[in-house]
Amino acid sequence: MAEAPDTLPRRVEVCAPARLHFGFLDLHGGLGRRFGSIGLAVDGPALRLSAEAGPELTVEGLEAERVCAYAAAAATHLGIEAGAAFQLEQAIPTHAGFGSGTQLALAVAASLARLHGKAFSPAAFAAVLDRGNRSGVGLAAFTDGGLIVDGGRDGSGDPPPVIARLPYPEAWRIVLILDESMRGVHGSRELEAFRDLPRFPEAQAAEICRTVLMQVLPAAATAEPQGFGAGITAIQRLIGDHFAPHQGGRYASPVVAQVLASLAAEGVAGYGQSSWGPTGFALMPSEAEARALVARLERPGPLRFLVARGRNAGALVTAL
Repeated sequence: MAEAPDTLPRRVEVCAPARLHFGFLDLHGGLGRRFGSIGLAVDGPALRLSAEAGPELTVEGLEAERVCAYAAAAATHLGIEAGAAFQLEQAIPTHAGFGSGTQLALAVAASLARLHGKAFSPAAFAAVLDRGNRSGVGLAAFTDGGLIVDGGRDGSGDPPPVIARLPYPEAWRIVLILDESMRGVHGSRELEAFRDLPRFPEAQAAEICRTVLMQVLPAAATAEPQGFGAGITAIQRLIGDHFAPHQGGRYASPVVAQVLASLAAEGVAGYGQSSWGPTGFALMPSEAEARALVARLERPGPLRFLVARGRNAGALVTAL
């Protein structure tokens, strides 16, 4: 519902979380739905965007070209002029496995809608902004945060429905392993990968679904870190090996792969790569254990380590 003209804000600020994509549930698609995803909203890295009402569209700061394109598409969908002064003050790294494009597109659309007193629903903007084509985790991370499972796409063209959403245990931490020397597969290469890879084995899809339903989600609900981590790692192995021909191995970055191998040797239960990478992650039961792990891993080289929390709330859209 549109707001009355005298209540429209002059300025809107959006803070949106990154998301980790732990893997697909069913790339086989034999039951009528394909993909299905499990992922997690995290509190960092995060996006910070401001938009101020104005007569024309102007963009300052990072990712100016993308912001402009998303604003134009959102304005057309809303039936309004794209007049606003945008500034992207903090960006999520692009093509690194964090879902940066989805969060940026939704942040731009949400801020423009709020400035003009228009209703905003991420699902309604998914097709317009070319988001949610395979995974609904990014859309749900923006709206609600938490640990998210979506049910995959059918033939309707609608975004994948969220079929489970749990709060991530507050004590748990995620060590993010960033390789800033490379980018993950994206664009035309990503489309080629999904086109050219052989059909995913039905038995392995069944194994992943069982692991999610009977191991990962119960472990999250009961805050049992070993079972949760082992389940995520098992999913990562199956998905990573399937995509290996298009990313150079189970993991995209050789240096991240070395770190993950050392974590396995140490007995860390949960580790892997988010989406196409190159960002890797390690799932830790506490802040102290996460910090100790980073202290052991840090060394000169292309890698950067961050300690993140699961974010159990969606993007914060503030009207000023």
